Amino acid sequence: MKADLVSLENQVVGEVSLSEAIFGLEAREDIVKRVIDWQRAKARSGTHSVKTVGEVSGSNKKPFKQKGTGNARQGNARGVQRRGGGVAHGPQVRSHETSLQKKVRKLGMRHALSIKLAAGALHFVDSVEMKQPKTAELVKALANFGGGRFFLIDGASIASKNLKLSAASAINTCVVPVIGANVYDIIRSDHVLISKDALPLLEERLK
Repeated sequence: MKADLVSLENQVVGEVSLSEAIFGLEAREDIVKRVIDWQRAKARSGTHSVKTVGEVSGSNKKPFKQKGTGNARQGNARGVQRRGGGVAHGPQVRSHETSLQKKVRKLGMRHALSIKLAAGALHFVDSVEMKQPKTAELVKALANFGGGRFFLIDGASIASKNLKLSAASAINTCVVPVIGANVYDIIRSDHVLISKDALPLLEERLK
C-alpha cells in the first residue's frame, strides 16, 4: 500500500510504501486496550503505603481494664479501630506490572498505527530535521497538520537534537526515537508524524 510523503509544512513531496501487515489491519480495539492497560499498569510507581498495627508507634499495654468500665474492650492503643492506630488491609509498596506476550504488544502497535492511518491522522514526513532549536518554528509547522496533540517518531536510537529541544517547550508535542513509539501515546495523540528514516526501522521492529 502507498501513502503520501509530506514535508514538515504538510506539502506532498513523494510517496512511501507501507506494509499491509502493519498499517492495513482492521481495527481491533480490544487488543489496543489490553496493551494500553498493560502499559499504564507498568508505569505506576506502586509506592503507596500505610502503617499496619505492627508498624504504628505505641505501647502494647491495654488502655484500661477489660471489665467494669462500661467501655468496649480494647487490646492496645494501636488497633485499627483506635484513632492514630494502624490501618487494616491498606495499600502497600508493590509493583502493578502485569504480564503480556510480546507478540500481543507488537500486534497492539500495528492496530494502533492502522487506526490512525484509517482516520487520516498518521503522516509520513520526509524530514523532521530542524536547522536550529526554535519552538515557534516547530509549532508553526505542526499547525499545518491541524490542532491538538502531536506525537513525532524520529531516528533510530535518539531523536534529532534540535527537534527535541524545539518540542521541549511546545504544548502537547512529544518527540521520541523509534524505540520510544508506544500504543498509549499513539492513540491519545490527534496527529502522529513518522519520519522517512524512522519508517523502515519501525516496520523492522514490528515484524
